[in-house]
Amino acid sequence: MNRLIEDRLGERARVFAGERAILVGLDVGHGADWQERESMEELIELARTAGLEILRTVLQKRDRPDPAFFIGKGKAEELHELATKSGAEVVVFNDALTPAQARNLEERIQRKIIDRAQLIMNIFAQRARSKEAKLQVELAQLEYLLPRLRGWAEALGQPGAGIGTRGPGETRLAQERHAIRQRMHTLKEQLAQAHQERAVRRKLRAKRKIPEIALIGYTNTGKSTLLRALTGAETFIEDKLFATLDPLTRQMYLPDGQLVVITDTVGFIKKLPHPLIPAFASTLETAQTADLVLNVLDVSNPNLFDHWRTITEVLNSIFKNGARPPMLNVLNKVDKLHTLEDHQRLEEALSTLANSVVISAKERVGIEELKGRIGRMLTRAA
Repeated sequence: MNRLIEDRLGERARVFAGERAILVGLDVGHGADWQERESMEELIELARTAGLEILRTVLQKRDRPDPAFFIGKGKAEELHELATKSGAEVVVFNDALTPAQARNLEERIQRKIIDRAQLIMNIFAQRARSKEAKLQVELAQLEYLLPRLRGWAEALGQPGAGIGTRGPGETRLAQERHAIRQRMHTLKEQLAQAHQERAVRRKLRAKRKIPEIALIGYTNTGKSTLLRALTGAETFIEDKLFATLDPLTRQMYLPDGQLVVITDTVGFIKKLPHPLIPAFASTLETAQTADLVLNVLDVSNPNLFDHWRTITEVLNSIFKNGARPPMLNVLNKVDKLHTLEDHQRLEEALSTLANSVVISAKERVGIEELKGRIGRMLTRAA
């Protein structure tokens, strides 16, 4: 990737730890109030994970997004005043913006404009550790950048970058597009090779007859804590979204002495950017080939069933062309149930979600029972 493209990403699509931010959401009244609240709460957590200093949150109510300014021209003017008074450096929107909306908002507010898709890609880029994860994130960023090159060139004042011109700026845009497409082709080839290498490793494990277990779940439900509780291995644990990005595999022995391997995967989240879906799906590849899937749910979260539906929708798309492995719902964080409403939610989950077990990974409550259930399910699946 050439230096100019890297500069563009730095100037227009990246956020940096310590930047002061205003967060903006749009409520069009299509969903329940709690859904919009949770979505904004997720945006706050995403911003915190990216290292932003949150100055204000703003929620605008409209019948529909404004095609030019998303939140409307008048609200954009208000955000300009608020950003000036508060010293904000970046304004983060809770939805995907079109290239035209992003350009118009940046001109009107006079601040860097980041949408939810860009913010999530920033976090993925910060937290990717393996070579494959880094390749996936770079590919997603380039796919996002490609249709926005013209607008950013205009914002930067490149001569000849406007519509209908064929000046030096237009030639530069063509060169940049060509460079991006070439890099994307290279990345896809490297990712295909990584996919083949992973397939070889799976075949070797299959020959050794070692069962594979995949940990899946909504982000921040305690999957990494559970992995440590089950295996005794030290794993990176942080109270932030996407604390785990690269799949992490560890060994575990069941009560009968059987050796299994268990893999933690990236957490689910709503409004996942379309360019990141391939990267997200690749981290869930383990779930597609596993002998057993553990679906970790935070039973203390009031939005438990909404999270379960989000997970189910993604799993349905992943397994639409083949049989899915058996799944055990792991109702985690039972130690955080304090109110009558909490316990009613647990009872509803046990009666609604078939094949469930209740645990606290943090307090190691129910871990031995979970291991026993895993062993019995693997025996039935064999």
